[in-house]
Amino acid sequence: MVTRRPDYLRLPMAEITTLPEAVARLVHDGDTVAMEGFTHLIPFAAGHELARQGRRHLTLVRMTPDIIYDQLIGLGCADKVVFSWAGNPGVGSLHRFRDAVERGWPHPIEIEEHSHAGMVNRYVAGASGLPFAVLRGYRGTGLMDRSPTVAPITCPFTGEVLTAVAALRPDVTVIHAQQADRQGNVALWGITGIQREAVLAARRSLVTVEEVVPALKPRPGSVLLPGWVVDFVAEAPGGSYPSYTHGYSSRDNRFYEEWDAISRDRERFLAWMEENVLG
Repeated sequence: MVTRRPDYLRLPMAEITTLPEAVARLVHDGDTVAMEGFTHLIPFAAGHELARQGRRHLTLVRMTPDIIYDQLIGLGCADKVVFSWAGNPGVGSLHRFRDAVERGWPHPIEIEEHSHAGMVNRYVAGASGLPFAVLRGYRGTGLMDRSPTVAPITCPFTGEVLTAVAALRPDVTVIHAQQADRQGNVALWGITGIQREAVLAARRSLVTVEEVVPALKPRPGSVLLPGWVVDFVAEAPGGSYPSYTHGYSSRDNRFYEEWDAISRDRERFLAWMEENVLG
């Protein structure tokens, strides 16, 4: 005998669609957008789709802004960046990021800087439905004086002065993962960073995946996101390039080195983006 689930247990599942459609439906001008992925699984394909669709006035959130945010900033997509470290990993500066901060090109941007621990705790608070998180940190630095989302707080039990960080609730979180099944359940493995918490903290979410498979197989150390916490899944093979996807691709170290020269010059940067991303 087949038992039907009660209606109150019927949860909406992720919709599997194309990347252009998902971005068009999820991301709007003026949104706060988190695009997470640490070392690998960086959602470059989704970021490029944001650029092609001409999104503007975004607040971009990422623990480690690297080339993907350098590209979006250089195209004028961002008004603000919230982060805890910024650079071209293993190479040097993000020249489009620096140009926007130091010279206001293509327009001035606001920055809000945190520690890694602070960003993690902000995501966890958002994912937990709490207004803030508490940690030991920031004290003795200038970050507390420059951010409206960091404040001292006194423990009601011990009297110790600690640091409170406001919960981070992006309008949209975008991540890349290895697989999703046909019901929209997602699996990612390798270095998983803060992706899970970033998705759970967001009001809307998109996961690009290397492939959609009939069923997910259990893997040691993998993170599973049930389809009811994800809005859209889009198949995007190679969607993390030039970073890598563990088990699917390798990091293109040469590209990171070449980007340093490409991004130093405004005209060369714009020509490269037009030919390789926007065209």
